Amino acid sequence: MSPLLINIVGYAAAVCMVCGYLPQAIYTIRTRDTDGIAMPTFLLLGFGSIFFVIQGLMLGNWPLIITNLITTVSSIIVFIIKVQNDYFKKKK
Repeated sequence: MSPLLINIVGYAAAVCMVCGYLPQAIYTIRTRDTDGIAMPTFLLLGFGSIFFVIQGLMLGNWPLIITNLITTVSSIIVFIIKVQNDYFKKKK
C-alpha cells in the first residue's frame, strides 16, 4: 500500500478525532455543564487516547501522537470539571 495513502488516511483520522472531541470539551469548559457526560465512557475514551499516545511514541507516528495528546488533554479537563460538579452536587 502506498505510504502517501497511509499518511492521508492518518491525517484524515486525526482531523476527525480532534473535530469530534474538541466541541464537547469547549462546550464543557465554557458552560461547566457535565450532566450529559457519562463518566465511565469518558474515562475509557481518555485512557484510549493515552494508550494511542504511547503507541504513537513507540511507532514515531506524529499524527497519532498529536491527535491523541489533544484528546487526552481535553479528556483530563472535562474529567476535572465533571468531578468538581459531581462533588459539589453531593455537598448541596
